[in-house]
Order: sequence, then structure tokens, then C-alpha cells
Amino acid sequence: MAALLKALGPDDAIRFLQIYETGSGDWTKERKTLLEDDPDKIIKSIMARRKKVPTP
Repeated sequence: MAALLKALGPDDAIRFLQIYETGSGDWTKERKTLLEDDPDKIIKSIMARRKKVPTP
């Protein structure tokens, strides 16, 4: 709490605490089912998304 107050100041520290929510679940286990392990598949997915979005 002291580090939070020092870094943000009292007003922003209170604002942060008001909007902060702790998560639930186990990210270490869940990420294995949600994220792709194969780097080539990750790159292909990124490139496919970039093709869908028009460049400015």
C-alpha cells in the first residue's frame, strides 16, 4: 500500500483500488488450453488478422 501511495499519490491510489478486481481461476493451467504453442501457427494467425484490418 505504501508503494502504491508513493507511486500514484493518494487520489490515484484510491481510484486504482476502486477499479481493481482480483481475477479468478488458474492462468497457468488455462493458458495451455487458450494459447497456441506452435510459433508458426501464432505468426500465421497474426498475419491473417493484419490482412483483415485496413492499414491507415
